[in-house]
Amino acid sequence: MPFIIVILLFLLSSISSSNKKEEQSVSVVIPTYNEEKTVSNVVKVVKELSYVDEVIVVDDGSLDGTVEEAKKSGAAVISHTKNQGKGSAINTGFRHSKGDIVAFIDADIYNLDYEKVNSIIKPILEGKTDITKTKFMRDSGRVTELTAKPLLKFFFPEITFEQPLSGQFAGKRSVLSKIKFEKDYGVDVGIVLDADAHGIQIEEVDIGEIKHDMSPLTGLNDMANEVFRTIISRAMEYGRVTMMDSMGNYIRMATLGLSLIILGLFTLFFVQGIPLEIGIIIGVIGLVVAVYYLFKLIIKSIKIFRNRPKGNLLKSFVKMHFSVIISAFVLILMISTFLSAANINDGKISIEPISRTLVIFPGSPDQTIYVRGPYKVDSALENEINIIRIPEDALKTLELSYGDKLIINDQYYTVNKTRDWESNILRLPEDLRKSLGVQIGDTISDGHIKVIFEGIKVERSINSTNSSNIPSANVYFIINSRITSGYVFEIYLDNKLIDNITCTVKNDSEYGISANGYNLKSIPMKDIKINNSYFAYYGDHIIEIKVVDKGSSSKSFLPNRFGSFLSISF
Repeated sequence: MPFIIVILLFLLSSISSSNKKEEQSVSVVIPTYNEEKTVSNVVKVVKELSYVDEVIVVDDGSLDGTVEEAKKSGAAVISHTKNQGKGSAINTGFRHSKGDIVAFIDADIYNLDYEKVNSIIKPILEGKTDITKTKFMRDSGRVTELTAKPLLKFFFPEITFEQPLSGQFAGKRSVLSKIKFEKDYGVDVGIVLDADAHGIQIEEVDIGEIKHDMSPLTGLNDMANEVFRTIISRAMEYGRVTMMDSMGNYIRMATLGLSLIILGLFTLFFVQGIPLEIGIIIGVIGLVVAVYYLFKLIIKSIKIFRNRPKGNLLKSFVKMHFSVIISAFVLILMISTFLSAANINDGKISIEPISRTLVIFPGSPDQTIYVRGPYKVDSALENEINIIRIPEDALKTLELSYGDKLIINDQYYTVNKTRDWESNILRLPEDLRKSLGVQIGDTISDGHIKVIFEGIKVERSINSTNSSNIPSANVYFIINSRITSGYVFEIYLDNKLIDNITCTVKNDSEYGISANGYNLKSIPMKDIKINNSYFAYYGDHIIEIKVVDKGSSSKSFLPNRFGSFLSISF
């Protein structure tokens, strides 16, 4: 029997302990401003509730005896040095309170009683809701009826509370911390709107009749302005303004349609792996949407601007329709690019848009940013069967110089300038076009031109002269499609610098030097370091290749197995 009693006592103790864990502390915050007549009674009524753990009066810069009355009634008092507004007082009280539930009660209520306060806090204690707000009978509610309700009905039709500006409310600390407290009289409606946006459960409770001093007309004007500002700012923040604006909707949808057309064209011509049908479908949908909403937008714009002052017409039109104008401009540029790249051959239309290459040279004294290409292939000029005319931009990309000779199938083609009016024309002899796999009319982007010329052997004369007494020298290199790390080499002949060139080399390759057709030396360039020198000798002549710096290049020296990279004629 004693054992059973012990077990029962243990169970009762556990239940009691569990109930204590579920208990929630309650704080009541009372914002005040010159409320010495009523604040004491409000504090006393609140303190009658046994579950209220903390009562805080926030004095918002009162000029009367509000603070003294609040202290006499047993409340903790926090004072603002100057009047900051009801919302600021509420925010101060919330920050200094400690309760799991915080209630906010006005200090100017003459007939506040136990039941009114209990009906505000009890639903939250019982877990029925997260926030409560009050409705009550009173003699006036002009700001509510003339300002708050019409605006809420327009922007937030889902909010149907009888009195959105109730003044009294309570909530769990966990949910109130998610809400922005306005500094002024917009605080009440701001809490309702934020709770709605965050999906917080809020309940309107009826507390009966409320008696308090009516605000003067000037005070109601300030209150209406603050409520109006709060509702409009929340409507903008939560996207309600654009939802109600038919012009804005037409502009957004027209922009969407134009963007879909651009996306469809881009997918059609540039995105691999996506079926052509997908690009066509996207473009067609965009076309339908754009045409429909552009038509509605034009009609709406005409109606809106018909009666406007002429001086504001252009400015307003551009400001409102800027996104559509830009999207249409981008689409026009895109279509014109495609049309300029269209070729008709044997009844077939071929569209091959080629992108230009943006070139950036940081710190260049002459030009830092410009574009290169694209280049259009054409036939060689008459009697120029061994001459290539390459635009200057392409020459820079290929790292060539005018006068260089391209060696293809033992045939030499000399690189020459383009004519002044043909800045982007690449003129190639027929045999060379066949070797490169291009045709007349082909358009080559600057980023692809190295791929076309990849692997071609180049001869560059670095000391060409007609005098038999002065030797001439040729450097041979290969064009690569990618730029890689290399070195800057200086070439000396009899201790005189005759040229420098940036090229790449491979550690596992050897590079030959020849003179008068005789192979002088094969240089194994391994473990290359700055200031390394490689020497070859021909009679009394000294040939030196010196590494002076690191660099990057798409040119690579001709390896020994294909011939000498440096050939000198004495």
